[in-house]
Amino acid sequence: MDITINTPALFFPAISLIMLAYTNRFLALSNRVRSLHDKYQNHEQKLIIHGQIKNLRYRLKLIKNMQALGVVTFLSSIMCMYLIYIDSMEAAKIIFAFSLIAFSASLALSLLEIQLSTKALELELSDMEGLEDPSVIEYFKKKFEKE
Repeated sequence: MDITINTPALFFPAISLIMLAYTNRFLALSNRVRSLHDKYQNHEQKLIIHGQIKNLRYRLKLIKNMQALGVVTFLSSIMCMYLIYIDSMEAAKIIFAFSLIAFSASLALSLLEIQLSTKALELELSDMEGLEDPSVIEYFKKKFEKE
């Protein structure tokens, strides 16, 4: 496979957008941590808040690693472009493959973090009685039965 200098350069917009999304997730989590900290200090629903804080702490670590892998992807893409520029194609191919792996790992961590964010919302709703968590199939069955 031959790669040109444009191949790793195509990564730049994707990496920039994903880093922006990661930063937005981090900012939303940091705001949530601050509000939960205030609630915890006021002794409101400590058990539920404690579970949420544990979840948020783990999610913050995931986001930190997602961002780090995004930066590694960015740097390895730049390194790949330099290696192509100096006509070191074998090294460029290896570095480009590494950047693809780093980007894939970042996206995998992102998927895990999204799954954990769903659990955090379930914790938030856990103190409300009468709320069931139907499966998708049950939801659509009920939806169509009413109509």
